[in-house]
Amino acid sequence: MNIGFIPQKWARLTPENQAVIDASKDQRINYGDFDCLIRKLANALLSLGLRKGDRVAILSQNAIENLATFYACGRVGLIAQPMNWRLSITELLKIIENGSPKALISEDAFSQERTALMNSQTSINHWFEFGENSDGSFKELIADSSQDEPEESQFIGDDDPLFILYTGGTTGESKGALHSHKSVWYGMLNQTVAERIVPSDVYMLTGQMFHIPVVLAMNYQAHGCPLVLMNFEPELALELISKEKVSAFLGVTTMLNWMMAVDNFEEYDLSSLRNIQYGGGPMPSRVIAEALEAFPCTLIQGYGQTEGTTMTFLSQEDHIRAIQDRYRTERLRSCGREGFVTQIKIVNSQGNTVPKDGKTPGEIIVKSPANMLGYFQRPDLTEETIRDGWMWTGDIATWDEEGYCFIVDRAKDMIISGGENIYSVQVEEAIAKNDAVLEVAVVGIPDDEWGESVKAFVVLKPGRDVDETEIIQTAKENLASYQKPRIVQFVNELPKAPTGKILKRELRKKTE
Repeated sequence: MNIGFIPQKWARLTPENQAVIDASKDQRINYGDFDCLIRKLANALLSLGLRKGDRVAILSQNAIENLATFYACGRVGLIAQPMNWRLSITELLKIIENGSPKALISEDAFSQERTALMNSQTSINHWFEFGENSDGSFKELIADSSQDEPEESQFIGDDDPLFILYTGGTTGESKGALHSHKSVWYGMLNQTVAERIVPSDVYMLTGQMFHIPVVLAMNYQAHGCPLVLMNFEPELALELISKEKVSAFLGVTTMLNWMMAVDNFEEYDLSSLRNIQYGGGPMPSRVIAEALEAFPCTLIQGYGQTEGTTMTFLSQEDHIRAIQDRYRTERLRSCGREGFVTQIKIVNSQGNTVPKDGKTPGEIIVKSPANMLGYFQRPDLTEETIRDGWMWTGDIATWDEEGYCFIVDRAKDMIISGGENIYSVQVEEAIAKNDAVLEVAVVGIPDDEWGESVKAFVVLKPGRDVDETEIIQTAKENLASYQKPRIVQFVNELPKAPTGKILKRELRKKTE
């Protein structure tokens, strides 16, 4: 299996069908032309002297050229190294130092960053820029390049590295998760079964390609579906669903919240939607119920990491039965059960499986062909994370008698107050029962008496006004006394990683 060949199949079967719709640039490309672009780019990169295993850095928002670079690299054995464009130059240089790419392809929106990187001592010998205001170097690169299928492509696939995705860094410095063609393929298979993809789907990519959502986008293209690219804004997302007849997308919890909060939400035509997957963090049960009421489609939850793509799923039926039939309603707080190609265990620190009693916490570990090969150039971290074929996630959870997993915290986020373990997810779920709350995150803060106490950061829905006392009262009604927040701080927004996960380390800095 060579992931780079995905567009080739549909260029052969349905060359005139739309492959990519770039909403930000009002550009469209069909499968025939898209595959031609990929072949030309692959040949052009090889003409520079790049060979199997060399890295090609990408600094770009979601764009046709960005996705084409992934496929072109994959087709001929190069390794795509997308970079988070939100990072500082210092952080980008760390990623470049780790990956040592020989070429960088960037969007014109990042010309200043490109110049700063060019003025630094790096491994990069070849610089190319695309976009209306670019220097034209990308166009020049492919202008006279051959449209023939590169000879090298017949020898690439399966266990060969495909790309390096750098973690969102929610708990510290980003690490480069190296995936192969095979691990991506199995991650796609997990998604196909869970999302029940059909060729008539139209998929909207709301996340950025420098992170794991690129795999979900490739998966829909593997079925010949059109892919709608955007850089997320809630109003734009609703407009695109209506205009392009979008049937599926991944919406992290925060995205769905903001979409439902848009003025005149009910006036948008969302009838084309078939299924929404949500993830990137737990969604309060109240919000799940609101989303099922607001969107005319099914919901599934996917729990995953950069290192293992998506690993567990809470199915469409789980949501319907919990909301409509009131059956096992507590499972709305679950991230579901192991995916089609995934094996899950929850273990204690010695690696022994904890009881399936819904109470005993342990760490989620994962065995799956969709797991990463390892952290690029970091054998020490790889050895620490992957042990005897199992990947240790760092997520603390319980599970019930049928294998439904309930994440209670990141290992590093657990709060210990007066000797009692307080799991932030439980506190956040309780606070979110107040319907004025749009988003909430809790962290531990130093407490002279108890060691740590709970502080809540709360974002209110537009036009709503509640005070600290009301938030604490909501928590008290749903928690043990020691679990309730001592302090509530109202904020306009919560700091987030590109995946939509809340950056609690940034919140902790606000308490120092």
